[in-house]
Amino acid sequence: MSANNLDAVRESVLTRMERADRLTRLAIYAGAAVELALFAVAIYMVDWHNRVERLLFLFSVLSYTIVVMAILALAGHVTRSVGRVLAAMDPGPAR
Repeated sequence: MSANNLDAVRESVLTRMERADRLTRLAIYAGAAVELALFAVAIYMVDWHNRVERLLFLFSVLSYTIVVMAILALAGHVTRSVGRVLAAMDPGPAR
């Protein structure tokens, strides 16, 4: 393969990766907006004078928080791993 073909392939792959990254970010933001709306509805629907409903709301929020923290930890791990792979693939300065 010639250098021009390799550059074209690299550019095409980078363009697709950037498009996929934008779509992923858009999906995350849309999901966060929906979750925020559902959370607002749940806060509105809870009878704050009923102890059982308050307790159920509290435990559901706590369990959901644990899931979100796990997802954030996984995202950090994947980002770090991809960074290490990219660093390993970088040819670096000529020796």
